[in-house]
Amino acid sequence: MEFLQSILEIDKELFLYLNSFYSDFWDTIMLLVTRKETWFPFYTIILFYLVKNYRSKSVLIIFALILLIVASDQLSVLMKFTVQRFRPVHEPAIQDMVHNVLRKGGLYGFVSSHAANSFALFVFTSRIFKNKSYSVLMLFWALLFCYSRIYSGVHYPLDILGGAILGWLIGVVVYKLLMFIENHFFFSRSPKIGKTALLQVQSGIIWLVFVVLMITIFISTHLLHYYNFL
Repeated sequence: MEFLQSILEIDKELFLYLNSFYSDFWDTIMLLVTRKETWFPFYTIILFYLVKNYRSKSVLIIFALILLIVASDQLSVLMKFTVQRFRPVHEPAIQDMVHNVLRKGGLYGFVSSHAANSFALFVFTSRIFKNKSYSVLMLFWALLFCYSRIYSGVHYPLDILGGAILGWLIGVVVYKLLMFIENHFFFSRSPKIGKTALLQVQSGIIWLVFVVLMITIFISTHLLHYYNFL
């Protein structure tokens, strides 16, 4: 019990250290990064190549994606209400020291649903596409997405780590389930999911969409602050 308490104290100190680096400019950046709506073009291009490369089997993959997100989201919520660890913004001992951006969220934060969802998506689609460049991009995106939750003051690092592990496990399980279904019920149909990879040019286009989104976020933030709209 003392060991666990010491871990939680280290986690709290690490959170306060990471959360202490902020500015009005970065508040806006992280507010945009943490919003799922910001990434719709990114999700759309990934979905486009799933449909393009796997044709009729893309229906199977989309159903698996729906299962993936529902499972990671609901299991992370279940863990929140089971563990009942306060979010930093609701923790009486430190809430006045926390830099919070926009919303505080629900009472409990372990584990982070953002971390679970993003890592589940990273692990699952990386196994589908089998492209190193794409995997590196998705890992970077997932880490950035997760860091925005610490910056915003709504999750401790352990909340993020727990969510990432949960998402990773769900991504692996759902991928294996997809492979089982394909091999037992759709084996004769082409293309084979397990043998079809994302082309480098396609990975490059996904990278391009991501970079354009990030540039748009920075330019929009600069203009909003420059003209005092915020």
